[in-house]
Amino acid sequence: MSVATAEVLTAPEFRAAGTDLSERRRSGLSCGSIIDLTASPDTIGITWGADGAARIGALTAIAAIASDARLAQAYPGITAAAQGLATPQIRHMATLGGNLAQRSRCWYFRNPQIGCLKKGGSDCPARSGNHLYHVAFDLGPCVAPHPSTMAMALLAYDAKIVTDRRSGLSVTDLLGDGSNGTADNLLAPGERIERIELPAPLAGERALYKRAISRTHAEWPLVEICVRAVMEGGVFREVHITAGGIAPVPLRLAASAAALEGKPAKAPTIAQAAELATSGARPLPMTGYKLDLLTGLVRDVVERIAA
Repeated sequence: MSVATAEVLTAPEFRAAGTDLSERRRSGLSCGSIIDLTASPDTIGITWGADGAARIGALTAIAAIASDARLAQAYPGITAAAQGLATPQIRHMATLGGNLAQRSRCWYFRNPQIGCLKKGGSDCPARSGNHLYHVAFDLGPCVAPHPSTMAMALLAYDAKIVTDRRSGLSVTDLLGDGSNGTADNLLAPGERIERIELPAPLAGERALYKRAISRTHAEWPLVEICVRAVMEGGVFREVHITAGGIAPVPLRLAASAAALEGKPAKAPTIAQAAELATSGARPLPMTGYKLDLLTGLVRDVVERIAA
């Protein structure tokens, strides 16, 4: 084990529910000291502003987000994404902040005997190895897809993240643009997420979430998307489409959204938007199938939004 790898594995870590940390400690991937987080009024629960905007504490359980009726009415894409995560047991334990800050799920990273960029190594072994479940948008040296479903959904809602040191961070500010292969996020050492702030919902907006998985239950998504749209008289007035499972960070599908905005909800328009979902894709030798999944998901979800 290199000195750099040893430093990564022994660094202190925060623990909320510990659903990810516990697994990494069992495997020997994490060996450092633990700093337990204690809930406070600012870090747990859902509160509402006078304008209808929600604030969600970072220690709020995923299950609480998934089952909140008011949140489902105002931000249906977020609650649907939460409902699709993992298993009921994990959702009752896992927290929103933990989901955003979780470590890579790449099997090379999870093996403590194998070096990689995120453990202080010099290269990404998945790039030349088995990368069947990895990126289809090759944006940087690490080819593991970012594992946070909630980050992908929050990106669609232009959410802001507040830490104990900074406020007003976008999802991109938190996770980067995919060009840094050495870290899962851009939090400073010792910095912790405290809450997520959502903008007020748009009048008349609709939203849906869908994932493609290889098993029926408890599976990480191969591809997932969240679509928000305001419809007026059968015309798309404002569209936000984000995707996960395809890149080192959640992605905005800007070309697809632009193809829909101001256009009537007709089959040719939707088909064009679906095809544009793969704009900028650079699949690896084993991940081209994800582009077909992405195209199909965008077409299906936008059709349901339009209906």
